[in-house]
Amino acid sequence: MSEALQSLLDLLDLERIEEDIYRGHSRPAVVPRVFGGQVAAQALVAAGRTVPADRHAHSLHAYFLRPGDPGAPIVYNVDRLRDGRSFTTRRVVAVQHGKPIFGLSASFQTYEEGLDHQAPMPPAPDPATLPTGEERLRSYPHLPADTVERFLEARAAVDLRYVDDPPFGDYGTPREPHSQVWFRTNGKLTDDPLLHVVLATYVSDMTLLDSVLLAHGRGGWAVGDVVGASLDHAMWFHRPFRADEWLLYDQQSPSASGGRGLGQARIYTQDGRLAISVIQEGVVRVPREH
Repeated sequence: MSEALQSLLDLLDLERIEEDIYRGHSRPAVVPRVFGGQVAAQALVAAGRTVPADRHAHSLHAYFLRPGDPGAPIVYNVDRLRDGRSFTTRRVVAVQHGKPIFGLSASFQTYEEGLDHQAPMPPAPDPATLPTGEERLRSYPHLPADTVERFLEARAAVDLRYVDDPPFGDYGTPREPHSQVWFRTNGKLTDDPLLHVVLATYVSDMTLLDSVLLAHGRGGWAVGDVVGASLDHAMWFHRPFRADEWLLYDQQSPSASGGRGLGQARIYTQDGRLAISVIQEGVVRVPREH
């Protein structure tokens, strides 16, 4: 296991400070606020620790309420909304400086047999044939060196490989609002199903709004031609998967309007099973000229 992955796992191992109350800390992000994927993953950890082990997360719905302060701890308060025969529901509120910064509802289910179908996996190149994240980032001479290093530090726990140029790599001309990345953790994980769901949640916030930028030829915060932040985030976990094995994140944007952009995606295992569906809306604004 890489040192960066162990550091991330330590970050997700919340401190229990009271019944249904947990405390977490933050790590450097590529923007000067708490990374949204981190707070979502930590909130899911808090929820999962109040649920029987035989009930696995099948969905989450979250709202980002305020920017998180990376220099202050985050307190996660869990409400046990329902414990049914098949489903368990939890609500989590993340608090900093006495104010909520994030709210999450998560549902867990016992395993059962049922109807089964899925959308087919789209074509994508083998991840082994693609440049690593570091190779791709260092190939763009227009990116400032400190920006590249911040990207690499923030993503060091994950092997994330773009199929095509990301928005900040090739911008200025609108492209199809569709993006694909392969990802897996940089090291093996235990078999705890919650851990794999939590790490997929963490990664899911890294690239989902890229397709919004592609549609308008924008490079994003890395080149300063848009400003933005996540507003809400929803995930449905359909089938078992491992976050330490390759997952294809197939993303697209059906709409942008009113200063907001919508991204939707499907995450597939390398053998073609649809594991997760994701939808996120975010603020995407063009900076005003003074």
